[in-house]
Amino acid sequence: MDAKQRIRIYAAEVPEAEFQLPYVGKIPAGFASPAADYLAEGIDINKLIIKNKEYTFIGKVEGTSMVDASLNDGDLIIIDRSLEPRDNDKVLVCVDGEFTIKFVSVDAKTKKVWLVPANAAFPKVEVSEGSDVRIWGVVTYSITRHRR
Repeated sequence: MDAKQRIRIYAAEVPEAEFQLPYVGKIPAGFASPAADYLAEGIDINKLIIKNKEYTFIGKVEGTSMVDASLNDGDLIIIDRSLEPRDNDKVLVCVDGEFTIKFVSVDAKTKKVWLVPANAAFPKVEVSEGSDVRIWGVVTYSITRHRR
């Protein structure tokens, strides 16, 4: 377990009433679109990112083991504990009693399971029989602050 990666976990508080933000539609990252002047329907962020309210949590990333997968120190992650992890999912995993985020990777030939960081400075971890490794949930969304 890499000591530089820590996760704080919070319960997702979802209000009963809808809270919709104005939706402007698709926004090109190239040339400006005249359609951006027109607002479409609203989008409820809670409904968009939270599918299973009772099993959804928010974590705050602390550390650098997943920076090459665009998970940076201070980012918020949405974790769904009801999902079964699949190959190449980002997962919140408890290794030897400490939380970390890694990709889960299953070798099709050997059937070995690996926890893979997205930073070459950190080692990947083989999940072997007897390992104290528990996948706690699947990361479904991340929120990055762009203006500090």
